[in-house]
Amino acid sequence: MHLSITQVKLSAIPSDEDAMAAADAIFESTSSWKQGKTYYKQVKTYDHPKGPEDGAPWHCRVSIHKPEEATFDQLWEKLGTNKAINEKEFIPEIKKVTTVKQVSPTQTISTLYYTFSPAIISPRVFTVLQITRLNESSPRSGTIVSIPVDLTEDQELAKLEEKGVKGRYVSVERLMELEDGSVEWRMATSSTPGGSIPTYFVERSMDGKIAEDVPHFMEWLHSLPKTE
Repeated sequence: MHLSITQVKLSAIPSDEDAMAAADAIFESTSSWKQGKTYYKQVKTYDHPKGPEDGAPWHCRVSIHKPEEATFDQLWEKLGTNKAINEKEFIPEIKKVTTVKQVSPTQTISTLYYTFSPAIISPRVFTVLQITRLNESSPRSGTIVSIPVDLTEDQELAKLEEKGVKGRYVSVERLMELEDGSVEWRMATSSTPGGSIPTYFVERSMDGKIAEDVPHFMEWLHSLPKTE
């Protein structure tokens, strides 16, 4: 399969194996993408133009985190399980998250409701299938694939979507444990907000937008009560 912002129908949800194979191909290709700015001294960004099967360009961020900042287990606990629900805690624009359907232990459909500043930008709704894979062999790695989903084949599920302009995004995210115990956090995404926002406006701010999720996440993670 090819990962893009094209929505998949409920009757065409991919297998874990197909989704992960497509994600691995993207991760491998990111090493040749054009490097952009570095944000917050540790978040490097990369870009790839829209390909023939893509609906939008791709953007990537890579950051490396030492164990004292965040361990693999801490990162995976918050990103590999209940990802959409946890994102609401550290991404300010997400105001509501609804779990639409638990397809399987590794596949969850969620709908995310975003509001933006300035208020003249209408709220956006993104509905995604999130697929996870944890590889416990050394070096440990965890992958999360998010694919836009069209719920119209099931009217009961479609009723769970919030009202708003429908946007679409696809993303692949990987946590990989390094030899020194640090973790590489790599994420690549392609998206469209829908509506009439000019594409150039969205694209020029994309690298900075995805980069800021890293410090937002770390701030949230460190604010949580310590567990024994």
